[in-house]
Amino acid sequence: MTVCRPFADAPARRDGWSGEAGFAFVSLALFDLSGKTALVTGSSRGLGLAIARGLGAAGARVIVNGVDTGNVDAAVQTLSAAGVEVIPAPFDVTDREAVADAFARFDAQGIDIDILVNNAGVVRRAPMVDVTPEEWSWIIDVNLTAPFLIGRLAAERMMARGKGGKIINMGSLTSGLARPTVGPYAVTKAGIAMLTRAMAAEWAQHGLQINAIGPGYMQTDLNRPLMEDAAFSAWVGARTPARRWGRPDELVGASIFLASEASSFVNGQIIYVDGGITATV
Repeated sequence: MTVCRPFADAPARRDGWSGEAGFAFVSLALFDLSGKTALVTGSSRGLGLAIARGLGAAGARVIVNGVDTGNVDAAVQTLSAAGVEVIPAPFDVTDREAVADAFARFDAQGIDIDILVNNAGVVRRAPMVDVTPEEWSWIIDVNLTAPFLIGRLAAERMMARGKGGKIINMGSLTSGLARPTVGPYAVTKAGIAMLTRAMAAEWAQHGLQINAIGPGYMQTDLNRPLMEDAAFSAWVGARTPARRWGRPDELVGASIFLASEASSFVNGQIIYVDGGITATV
């Protein structure tokens, strides 16, 4: 499908652009992920599963990850039924040995990861004075250390292949805004914003694009207690310019964009998919 065609006789290019100046018509092939393999951590449910489904619909082969093998198997069945090519990879993102073993298996099986989505995350809702050092370390390990370690393993392989690659980190509206009772979580998501910039600063020269998505309040199992809290849900509706909670599938567009050639000159950025919360006071 042609979106714009100011120069009808321009020679075609494989990447979806045509013309000497790099612009003559834009093809939706820019968003095609056919032939690409995407590892989405924490993709056995919630936002990760929605993103995995979206990347698969755009043509990618998806590696489904989670700690619970039952959830991973269920996600594989769901995605397979939707026509997505799926590879199960159950492992704990905080278990460094398990992560290294997973990447060793990918190497041995000839599986090249073209797209990494660092989605796995946890939250502990409590005043910071009630958060134990063990809980703090757990949240840091899952939300920030794991994206660094897995991102590094993926990037090393992407750079060695010399064909570029995409890394998408999962931020939050708390990447830029604090809120009571989720202090450690907010700290990790602010760290994700800077980790994304740091990765881009070092790896963009190798053809990698590293960006982040910052979801707002989304309808997920993790947020179900908040959704069922009438007062809090009313606050979300009043605080969000869109006047509602977001749906997991509403992250798909940003995910496909950042995973595709359409974002080939986008680096170190965070795209907020939050109904406008971070744009208002």
